Amino acid sequence: MAEKVVYIALGSNVGDRASMLERAIAAMNSAGIRIVRQSSVYVTEPVGAPGQAWFLNAVVEAETSLLPLQLLHALLKIERELGRRRITPHGPRAIDLDLLFYGPSVIRTRELEVPHPRLTERRFVLLPMAQLAPEFRHPVLRKSIAQLLAETPDRSELRLWHAIAAAET
Repeated sequence: MAEKVVYIALGSNVGDRASMLERAIAAMNSAGIRIVRQSSVYVTEPVGAPGQAWFLNAVVEAETSLLPLQLLHALLKIERELGRRRITPHGPRAIDLDLLFYGPSVIRTRELEVPHPRLTERRFVLLPMAQLAPEFRHPVLRKSIAQLLAETPDRSELRLWHAIAAAET
């Protein structure tokens, strides 16, 4: 099967957040998810469950030959191996890996929804995604990531934490 270009959001607000993002990227590379480019890292206000530590968030562009559910299971396994415990919805997490896009595919199953159903409501996803692929078009909404970022109602605070050239990995 030909490799698909995928976009994955990363977030952490527990422990050594920067190390957790680095470990997740290394684990993805070892799991058949080849990281091509990485966005800058942003410090972001928690959305949906205030009163917890701020997150570090980034987005990676990767290539994989894994099928969508295989990719989802690989990401969930990496989360578990890095200490993610799903106790409270929107609660603190050592690592969070969300599949945003799987090429131009639209997937709706009980287990997986792609494009990610809430990405248009999340500046902490749209801003780093726009750094990597501002002209990438949402396959359902038919709008570019830059347009979605401009239109998002989310006004939560984001600050650049670590700039990275989009070509670096």
